[in-house]
Amino acid sequence: MLGVCYYPEHWPEEIWAEDARRMAEAGIGVVRIAEFAWARLEQAPGVFDWAWLDRAIETLAAQGLKLVLGTPTAAPPRWLVDLHPDILPVDRNGLPRLFGSRRHYTPASPAFIEATRRIVTAMAERYGNHPSVIGWQVDNEFGCDDTIFSWGPLDRAHFQNWLKVRYTTVDALNAAWGNDFWSMAVSDFAEVELPTRQVCDINPSVQLDFMRCRSDLFIDYFRLQAEIIRTHAPDRFVTHNFMGFSHTFDHFEMGRQMDVASWDSYPLGRIESLPFAEGERNRWARTGHPDVTALQHDLYRAVGRGRFWIMEQQPGPVNWANWNAVPERGMVRLWTWEALAHGAEAVVYFRWRQYRKAQEQMHAGLLRPDHAVSAGGKEAVRVAGELARLGDLPATTPAPLALVFDYTAAWVTQFQPQGKDFDYRILKLRWYEAFRRLGIDVDIVEPGASLAGYRLVLVPTLPILSEAALKAFEETDALILFGPRTGSKDENFAIPVSLPPGPLLQKRLPLKVAEVESMRPGLSAAVAGTVSGIVTRWREVLETDLDPLARFADGAPAMVAAGRFHYLAGWPEEDLLESVARHLLASAGLPVLDLPEHVRLRRRGDLTFAFNYGPDSFALPVAADKLLLGEPLLKAYDVACWRT
Repeated sequence: MLGVCYYPEHWPEEIWAEDARRMAEAGIGVVRIAEFAWARLEQAPGVFDWAWLDRAIETLAAQGLKLVLGTPTAAPPRWLVDLHPDILPVDRNGLPRLFGSRRHYTPASPAFIEATRRIVTAMAERYGNHPSVIGWQVDNEFGCDDTIFSWGPLDRAHFQNWLKVRYTTVDALNAAWGNDFWSMAVSDFAEVELPTRQVCDINPSVQLDFMRCRSDLFIDYFRLQAEIIRTHAPDRFVTHNFMGFSHTFDHFEMGRQMDVASWDSYPLGRIESLPFAEGERNRWARTGHPDVTALQHDLYRAVGRGRFWIMEQQPGPVNWANWNAVPERGMVRLWTWEALAHGAEAVVYFRWRQYRKAQEQMHAGLLRPDHAVSAGGKEAVRVAGELARLGDLPATTPAPLALVFDYTAAWVTQFQPQGKDFDYRILKLRWYEAFRRLGIDVDIVEPGASLAGYRLVLVPTLPILSEAALKAFEETDALILFGPRTGSKDENFAIPVSLPPGPLLQKRLPLKVAEVESMRPGLSAAVAGTVSGIVTRWREVLETDLDPLARFADGAPAMVAAGRFHYLAGWPEEDLLESVARHLLASAGLPVLDLPEHVRLRRRGDLTFAFNYGPDSFALPVAADKLLLGEPLLKAYDVACWRT
């Protein structure tokens, strides 16, 4: 199913019916609306105007379009801010973040919770049983523009209460945080400060707990809205549109409250926001990196327990990146098919028509401001026709390889990177990329989830290793590779007494990390043996009696194994990652397919898809009469599909 985001409040009512007709003719099946319309819907406390939204819904439904309603809580109206200024979030310097854009609230405000209950209840009561409303999106892009965090009095009080529940006593808190250091001990929970504006380094244990606290706060806020919706619309799905490479709360935990996960896919904007070297950014500036978006598809399929949507798909240039490229012709179609190949149930384009005003006027839509179909719109229409010809797509099946992804790992390495360029986002991407370039499909799993059926498991890093995670590692028959910093902290962000990788993993991998070095740009350490290449950014000194599979140039162990359990003592660069990948895939009995850097494969059931992110053609290993999409010579920015 293809969809589009539509804002009837932005357009004269006399064109709504024409828009709906054109959507249906273009192959659009679902429309998301209303997620920013609070000011139009509730004009004073409890004073609602539903008439315009009633007419918009009926106009769209008349063309057979299905609807996803967004709760409008991401855009509190001016009157609510004036009545309750404490709903405004507070920045790290203690200043309120003011009305005039979006996401200007903190869920720690009781007044905002009350207002949320009122607007969501009223919407769900009115539209919960509408036959064309198939689902609900709660709020919009939690965490966008650094909005998980707020540093005001209400947020401080909420954090203190959260700590009381977690630790019960102040003595337990002081012990967990190591507050004997620098005389940081407190005698009452009311003395705890938020982790901001301290003179020098902030205690990482405090930062980790504040992150956990804010994550819990937004998960509770989602649950509040979801429970209201389910009361009045029990057979409709509930979702939230996550953002790619956003690690400011635990998406897995929130996903457990959803029927289906969704996320917003902007491949070109993301290439600007991740810390790539300029050469790599330029290489993929008009296509997006071949593995960045794919990794997020696999992540949110896991967050949704097998079900995910793209709730916003980039249809052309965006407006919010440092530079905003025009996609290569064919890429909007490619991104759409790639999402479907990874298991997406729907791809919803943002947006129907480019708006001439306000902050996003430079953001493309399927239509231009003059109502003509945009280049991306034409590609969307083409996908709709291709989908109609292919019919229903098969269910996704498990990949042979699992990559363990952990939000806490992102937090730990953010708060104590030790090396400026130790970035969890890039580490997990490089491990994922290395195996995808060899033609291997990858599933994402959270720590502790079952690993049954996988042949190979990758753990780029897992600083806090739980008993549940270890149990899953022990119960699988797969080969497992652990990366640097695994088991390097306990639950309270302290170094284990037994040194990393900690007492749990040391039962399986008898080694100790005696010393670590973060290497500035330009430094590296060569690795040779069963695998070879170089390590940059991070190197560990291992003490172990295990016979190394590879050593550093000074003779120290670089990669060791004890049975199925492997450990890599550094940040591997491309050559070492490829060498490790080939070795482990051969050991696991998995065949490899050497792909050029710009071509990727993905299987969905008995269908295989190929995607060309580059300007050069690629000869596919399939005959022309087997192809359902494309040609045996996969052209630039093109897609192919065949049945296997």
